[in-house]
Amino acid sequence: MVTYRIDVADAQAHLFELTMTLPRPESRQQVSLPVWIPGSYLVREFARHLSGLRATQGGHERAVTQLDKATWEVACEGGTTLTLRWRVYAFDTSVRAAYLDANRGFFNGTGVFLRVHGRESEPHRLQIGRLPRGWEIATALSAAPGGGFVASDYDELVDHPVELGRFWRGEFLAHDVPHEFVVAGALPDFDGERLLADTQRICEAQIAFWHGGRSRGKSPRAPFERYVFLLNTAEDGHGGLEHRASTALLAARRNLPARGSTEVSDNYVELLGLISHEYFHTWNVKRLRPAEFARYDYTRENYTELLWFFEGFTSYYDDLFLRRCGLIDPARYLRLLGRTVTAVQASPGRQVQSVAQASFDAWVKYYRSDENTPNATISYYAKGALVALALDLSLRRDGGSLDAVLRRLWDGSAGGPIGEADVAAALEAVGGRSYARELADWVHGTGELPLQELLAAAGVAWQSQAPSMAQRIGLRVSESALGGIKATHVLRGGAAEAAGIAAGDELLALGGWRLRRLDDAQRVLRPGDTAELLAVRDQRVLSLSLRLPADASLGAPVQLAPAPKPNAAALALREAWLGR
Repeated sequence: MVTYRIDVADAQAHLFELTMTLPRPESRQQVSLPVWIPGSYLVREFARHLSGLRATQGGHERAVTQLDKATWEVACEGGTTLTLRWRVYAFDTSVRAAYLDANRGFFNGTGVFLRVHGRESEPHRLQIGRLPRGWEIATALSAAPGGGFVASDYDELVDHPVELGRFWRGEFLAHDVPHEFVVAGALPDFDGERLLADTQRICEAQIAFWHGGRSRGKSPRAPFERYVFLLNTAEDGHGGLEHRASTALLAARRNLPARGSTEVSDNYVELLGLISHEYFHTWNVKRLRPAEFARYDYTRENYTELLWFFEGFTSYYDDLFLRRCGLIDPARYLRLLGRTVTAVQASPGRQVQSVAQASFDAWVKYYRSDENTPNATISYYAKGALVALALDLSLRRDGGSLDAVLRRLWDGSAGGPIGEADVAAALEAVGGRSYARELADWVHGTGELPLQELLAAAGVAWQSQAPSMAQRIGLRVSESALGGIKATHVLRGGAAEAAGIAAGDELLALGGWRLRRLDDAQRVLRPGDTAELLAVRDQRVLSLSLRLPADASLGAPVQLAPAPKPNAAALALREAWLGR
């Protein structure tokens, strides 16, 4: 058995100390640290935070040779147990790596545990050393006899994040499965009972979705014995990372529900949507997963064209489950859906890159956004969600549903790896016809999705809203409280690009009037007019000519709402989709 011990070496210096013991090592034993963490598709080079690697056998030092950026080889003698020691700098507040200070500790195994080559399939044990007074441990790892935790192999070990510190914790049952919720950094008025009750509704609905509702007095059986939510709250931040029996979450404190308030604020809905998203991943990507992820390669990129399905479809269902649980009404759900439509419509990159390409390029594009990102790429989360919407509404017109497609994929693969051919076969089996054309156009093509037509057939009204000045001219800006306006993204084909505005420009005045907010420009110019725009670039004042288009050049905001008087067929479809 491979055994690890992790200690708080110096909380103020943000240092964990790791010790690993390995019986019967190879004579040239290799170890390495993963370069990425499953669920976040970017080579993050965790080894840059590792230092001081030393090896001993029987109290004698052994030579350690670094072979590449994240791999080391130890010259061992005989079969004596090998002991490795190293330190990890932990000051990443995201859900992807490790963090340590005087108030809190957190780590993912991919950022701290060296992988022993050739021994990955053996049981791995984790011991957590002495902690500061009052600190607790939260993780979904199984408790080991005699203390600590145990995993069946390396993959399982690193798929269970660990939270350390003083935190709030609560529990509930969802279809007889124990669930624990841990919240770090919450304000004193945090309403934990409300969060537990609402999360329970989400979990019960999703377990029933994948495994059928309660029948004959028995609950549907989830694919885990216990589940843990690890939520860290901060002044600002948002994110989540799925694991096989837990999730690490990051949210702003203002998103937590407060005692004495029954309001379902936009901030709270955002948190519930995040919870729903990561919990849905327990099935859709952690078990039902791309064939390319049947076994992770921790040393390099793991490419797949299917993130539009695994991330995009999960993004479709996250808010939809809030509706199904009764946490939001149909009108609010449609407003949320309208924001996704608006975001995709406002991205010229949707006409350049398909969602299949976006999935494959995630390693070099999605997590490395820059001023040209909206023009060159499309989010496989956002457009993938709209592909799911389009397929769901198409299937419902054909007598099926996307729900049935996902359950068929789950049952047919026993919750295992799948490919796009499996998705196509499930669509055809449920819908009664081939969806090859839709997959070719919507997934591998860059044409527009027929959303307006499909939504109208489901009794949903599509309303274009008045665009902001930025949307009208194809520009994204940041505005400071002191009145500074800075261009962050210039969208392809817009009036801002035609005028010669570049990302990074500071916009000063238009038509002789000082600009404090970009929307003030609509009071200076009428649609179709042209005026002088003063901008600053690299300390130089530029005079540019800006023409205000009559309409939003790159898509006006879209608002979706229940149509007031749909026909009987549209009403029936909408109620089957969103409920009454």
